[in-house]
Amino acid sequence: MHLRVSDAATDRRRVLQRRIRWIVAATIVYNVVEAVIALTAGTIASSSALIGFGLDSTIEVLSAAAVAWQFTRREPERWEKGTLRVIAVAFFALAAYVTVSSGLALVGRVEVEHSPVGIALTALSVVIMPFLSLAERRAGRELGSATAVADSKQTLICTYLSAAVLTGLVLNGVFGWWWADAVAGLVIAAFALREGREAWRGDACATSVGMILEADHDPADHHTTAHGHAHEDHH
Repeated sequence: MHLRVSDAATDRRRVLQRRIRWIVAATIVYNVVEAVIALTAGTIASSSALIGFGLDSTIEVLSAAAVAWQFTRREPERWEKGTLRVIAVAFFALAAYVTVSSGLALVGRVEVEHSPVGIALTALSVVIMPFLSLAERRAGRELGSATAVADSKQTLICTYLSAAVLTGLVLNGVFGWWWADAVAGLVIAAFALREGREAWRGDACATSVGMILEADHDPADHHTTAHGHAHEDHH
Protein backbone atom coordinates (compact mmCIF):
# COMPACT_ATOMS: atom_id res chain seq x y z
CA MET A 1 0.00 0.00 0.00
CA HIS A 2 2.81 2.35 0.95
CA LEU A 3 4.56 1.51 -2.33
CA ARG A 4 1.44 2.31 -4.36
CA VAL A 5 1.09 5.68 -2.60
CA SER A 6 4.74 6.42 -3.28
CA ASP A 7 4.34 5.49 -6.95
CA ALA A 8 1.26 7.72 -7.21
CA ALA A 9 3.20 10.63 -5.71
CA THR A 10 6.06 10.07 -8.15
CA ASP A 11 3.65 9.94 -11.09
CA ARG A 12 1.99 13.16 -9.90
CA ARG A 13 5.36 14.92 -9.71
CA ARG A 14 6.14 13.86 -13.26
CA VAL A 15 2.77 15.16 -14.46
CA LEU A 16 3.36 18.51 -12.75
CA GLN A 17 6.90 18.81 -14.11
CA ARG A 18 5.64 18.05 -17.64
CA ARG A 19 2.82 20.59 -17.20
CA ILE A 20 5.28 23.29 -16.13
CA ARG A 21 7.47 22.54 -19.14
CA TRP A 22 4.49 23.00 -21.49
CA ILE A 23 3.38 26.23 -19.79
CA VAL A 24 6.89 27.63 -19.91
CA ALA A 25 7.24 26.66 -23.59
CA ALA A 26 3.97 28.46 -24.43
CA THR A 27 5.15 31.51 -22.47
CA ILE A 28 8.45 31.59 -24.35
CA VAL A 29 6.81 31.33 -27.79
CA TYR A 30 4.24 34.01 -27.00
CA ASN A 31 6.83 36.40 -25.58
CA VAL A 32 9.17 36.00 -28.55
CA VAL A 33 6.32 37.00 -30.90
CA GLU A 34 5.27 39.77 -28.50
CA ALA A 35 8.81 41.15 -28.30
CA VAL A 36 9.21 41.34 -32.08
CA ILE A 37 5.86 43.09 -32.59
CA ALA A 38 6.30 45.48 -29.65
CA LEU A 39 9.83 46.52 -30.62
CA THR A 40 8.77 47.09 -34.22
CA ALA A 41 5.62 49.05 -33.31
CA GLY A 42 7.52 51.00 -30.64
CA THR A 43 10.20 52.04 -33.10
CA ILE A 44 7.62 53.15 -35.66
CA ALA A 45 5.63 55.17 -33.08
CA SER A 46 8.73 56.44 -31.23
CA SER A 47 7.20 54.95 -28.08
CA SER A 48 9.64 54.29 -25.26
CA ALA A 49 6.85 52.47 -23.43
CA LEU A 50 6.31 49.99 -26.27
CA ILE A 51 10.05 49.50 -26.73
CA GLY A 52 10.35 48.88 -23.00
CA PHE A 53 7.45 46.47 -23.24
CA GLY A 54 9.26 44.57 -25.98
CA LEU A 55 12.42 44.39 -23.90
CA ASP A 56 10.34 43.21 -20.95
CA SER A 57 9.11 40.36 -23.14
CA THR A 58 12.73 39.51 -23.86
CA ILE A 59 13.44 39.37 -20.11
CA GLU A 60 10.36 37.19 -19.66
CA VAL A 61 11.79 34.78 -22.23
CA LEU A 62 15.04 34.64 -20.22
CA SER A 63 13.13 33.84 -17.03
CA ALA A 64 10.95 31.20 -18.67
CA ALA A 65 13.94 29.65 -20.44
CA ALA A 66 15.77 29.33 -17.12
CA VAL A 67 12.85 27.39 -15.65
CA ALA A 68 12.51 25.30 -18.82
CA TRP A 69 16.20 24.39 -18.60
CA GLN A 70 15.84 23.51 -14.91
CA PHE A 71 12.98 21.10 -15.59
CA THR A 72 14.95 19.26 -18.26
CA ARG A 73 17.40 18.17 -15.53
CA ARG A 74 17.05 14.76 -13.95
CA GLU A 75 16.70 16.32 -10.48
CA PRO A 76 15.20 19.83 -10.95
CA GLU A 77 15.35 20.56 -7.21
CA ARG A 78 19.15 20.66 -7.30
CA TRP A 79 19.01 23.68 -9.61
CA GLU A 80 16.54 25.76 -7.56
CA LYS A 81 19.07 28.27 -6.20
CA GLY A 82 20.83 29.15 -9.43
CA THR A 83 17.62 29.35 -11.43
CA LEU A 84 15.95 31.55 -8.82
CA ARG A 85 18.92 33.93 -8.96
CA VAL A 86 18.48 34.25 -12.72
CA ILE A 87 14.81 35.13 -12.22
CA ALA A 88 15.71 37.70 -9.55
CA VAL A 89 18.25 39.33 -11.85
CA ALA A 90 15.61 39.46 -14.60
CA PHE A 91 13.31 41.36 -12.23
CA PHE A 92 16.09 43.82 -11.35
CA ALA A 93 16.96 44.35 -15.02
CA LEU A 94 13.32 45.05 -15.83
CA ALA A 95 13.00 47.52 -12.94
CA ALA A 96 16.19 49.33 -13.95
CA TYR A 97 15.25 49.67 -17.60
CA VAL A 98 11.68 50.81 -16.98
CA THR A 99 12.87 53.36 -14.39
CA VAL A 100 15.45 54.86 -16.74
CA SER A 101 13.23 54.87 -19.84
CA SER A 102 10.26 56.34 -17.98
CA GLY A 103 12.43 58.97 -16.33
CA LEU A 104 13.93 60.02 -19.66
CA ALA A 105 10.46 60.15 -21.22
CA LEU A 106 9.22 62.46 -18.45
CA VAL A 107 12.26 64.75 -18.51
CA GLY A 108 12.37 64.93 -22.30
CA ARG A 109 8.57 65.25 -22.69
CA VAL A 110 8.66 62.49 -25.29
CA GLU A 111 5.61 62.62 -27.54
CA VAL A 112 4.23 59.20 -28.46
CA GLU A 113 2.41 58.65 -31.73
CA HIS A 114 -0.88 56.75 -31.81
CA SER A 115 -0.20 53.00 -32.21
CA PRO A 116 -3.20 50.76 -32.97
CA VAL A 117 -0.87 47.75 -33.20
CA GLY A 118 0.56 48.52 -29.77
CA ILE A 119 -2.90 48.89 -28.24
CA ALA A 120 -4.08 45.59 -29.74
CA LEU A 121 -0.92 43.75 -28.62
CA THR A 122 -1.00 44.99 -25.02
CA ALA A 123 -4.75 44.33 -24.76
CA LEU A 124 -4.17 40.74 -25.92
CA SER A 125 -1.39 40.30 -23.36
CA VAL A 126 -3.66 41.54 -20.56
CA VAL A 127 -6.03 38.68 -21.42
CA ILE A 128 -3.52 35.86 -22.06
CA MET A 129 -0.79 36.41 -19.44
CA PRO A 130 -2.93 35.95 -16.29
CA PHE A 131 -4.00 32.48 -17.45
CA LEU A 132 -0.40 31.40 -18.06
CA SER A 133 0.68 32.85 -14.71
CA LEU A 134 -2.10 31.17 -12.75
CA ALA A 135 -1.54 27.76 -14.36
CA GLU A 136 2.21 27.83 -13.66
CA ARG A 137 1.72 29.12 -10.13
CA ARG A 138 -0.73 26.35 -9.22
CA ALA A 139 1.49 23.62 -10.63
CA GLY A 140 4.58 25.15 -9.02
CA ARG A 141 3.00 25.38 -5.58
CA GLU A 142 1.75 21.80 -5.69
CA LEU A 143 5.15 20.60 -6.85
CA GLY A 144 6.94 22.74 -4.26
CA SER A 145 9.05 24.56 -6.86
CA ALA A 146 10.10 28.07 -5.84
CA THR A 147 11.43 28.79 -9.34
CA ALA A 148 8.15 27.92 -11.06
CA VAL A 149 6.25 30.14 -8.62
CA ALA A 150 8.75 32.98 -9.07
CA ASP A 151 8.53 32.66 -12.85
CA SER A 152 4.72 32.80 -12.63
CA LYS A 153 5.07 36.09 -10.75
CA GLN A 154 7.36 37.36 -13.51
CA THR A 155 4.58 36.58 -15.97
CA LEU A 156 2.10 38.41 -13.74
CA ILE A 157 4.41 41.45 -13.72
CA CYS A 158 4.27 41.30 -17.52
CA THR A 159 0.47 41.49 -17.23
CA TYR A 160 0.72 44.62 -15.05
CA LEU A 161 3.15 46.17 -17.50
CA SER A 162 0.84 45.32 -20.40
CA ALA A 163 -2.06 47.07 -18.63
CA ALA A 164 0.12 50.10 -17.82
CA VAL A 165 1.38 50.45 -21.40
CA LEU A 166 -2.14 49.93 -22.74
CA THR A 167 -3.50 52.64 -20.42
CA GLY A 168 -0.72 55.01 -21.41
CA LEU A 169 -1.23 54.44 -25.13
CA VAL A 170 -5.00 54.92 -24.87
CA LEU A 171 -4.75 58.06 -22.70
CA ASN A 172 -2.12 59.50 -25.02
CA GLY A 173 -4.17 58.71 -28.11
CA VAL A 174 -7.48 60.01 -26.71
CA PHE A 175 -6.45 62.91 -24.44
CA GLY A 176 -2.90 63.63 -25.51
CA TRP A 177 -1.52 62.75 -22.05
CA TRP A 178 2.05 62.02 -23.15
CA TRP A 179 3.22 61.40 -19.57
CA ALA A 180 0.64 58.71 -18.67
CA ASP A 181 2.56 55.62 -19.78
CA ALA A 182 5.83 56.91 -18.28
CA VAL A 183 4.21 57.37 -14.85
CA ALA A 184 2.60 53.93 -15.03
CA GLY A 185 5.99 52.50 -15.98
CA LEU A 186 7.51 53.83 -12.75
CA VAL A 187 4.80 52.05 -10.75
CA ILE A 188 5.57 48.80 -12.56
CA ALA A 189 9.29 49.28 -11.89
CA ALA A 190 8.54 49.43 -8.16
CA PHE A 191 6.60 46.16 -8.41
CA ALA A 192 9.42 44.49 -10.33
CA LEU A 193 12.01 45.65 -7.79
CA ARG A 194 9.98 44.23 -4.91
CA GLU A 195 9.48 40.88 -6.62
CA GLY A 196 13.17 40.69 -7.48
CA ARG A 197 14.13 41.25 -3.85
CA GLU A 198 11.70 38.57 -2.70
CA ALA A 199 13.05 36.08 -5.22
CA TRP A 200 16.61 36.86 -4.13
CA ARG A 201 15.75 36.39 -0.45
CA GLY A 202 13.96 33.16 -1.32
CA ASP A 203 17.21 31.85 -2.75
CA ALA A 204 19.14 32.83 0.37
CA CYS A 205 16.54 31.14 2.57
CA ALA A 206 16.50 27.69 0.98
CA THR A 207 14.03 28.75 -1.76
CA SER A 208 10.89 27.53 -0.04
CA VAL A 209 7.64 28.51 -1.72
CA GLY A 210 6.28 29.67 1.61
CA MET A 211 9.10 32.19 1.96
CA ILE A 212 8.39 33.63 -1.48
CA LEU A 213 4.62 33.74 -1.13
CA GLU A 214 4.10 34.18 2.61
CA ALA A 215 0.88 36.11 2.09
CA ASP A 216 -0.55 33.31 -0.03
CA HIS A 217 0.49 30.48 2.30
CA ASP A 218 -2.30 27.97 2.65
CA PRO A 219 -2.69 26.56 6.19
CA ALA A 220 -4.10 23.36 4.70
CA ASP A 221 -0.93 22.93 2.64
CA HIS A 222 1.15 23.48 5.77
CA HIS A 223 -0.88 20.88 7.66
CA THR A 224 -0.47 18.39 4.83
CA THR A 225 3.27 19.01 4.63
CA ALA A 226 3.71 18.78 8.37
CA HIS A 227 1.65 15.57 8.47
CA GLY A 228 3.77 14.16 5.67
CA HIS A 229 7.01 14.92 7.54
CA ALA A 230 5.60 13.44 10.74
CA HIS A 231 4.59 10.32 8.84
CA GLU A 232 8.09 9.98 7.40
CA ASP A 233 9.70 10.49 10.81
CA HIS A 234 7.40 7.86 12.31
CA HIS A 235 8.61 5.37 9.76
